[in-house]
Amino acid sequence: MASEGVHIFWELLLAILLPPLGICIKDGCCGCEFFICLVLTLLGYIPGIIYAVYVILVQRERRSSSEGHYNALPQ
Repeated sequence: MASEGVHIFWELLLAILLPPLGICIKDGCCGCEFFICLVLTLLGYIPGIIYAVYVILVQRERRSSSEGHYNALPQ
């Protein structure tokens, strides 16, 4: 089985070559991130790349840090 680093590498490579495809493989093609990335890529290739890399790296950090935790109910 491939390590987490290999998955991140391929997602980043796709995000650099075709930013919406990198987001589509990571989150699916019907999400908000995909459409934002598509619009940014159509307006300018570089903003699409920046957004795709941001989503792949920062969103992964947020998801991994919140996994396994729960929020306490208010008293």
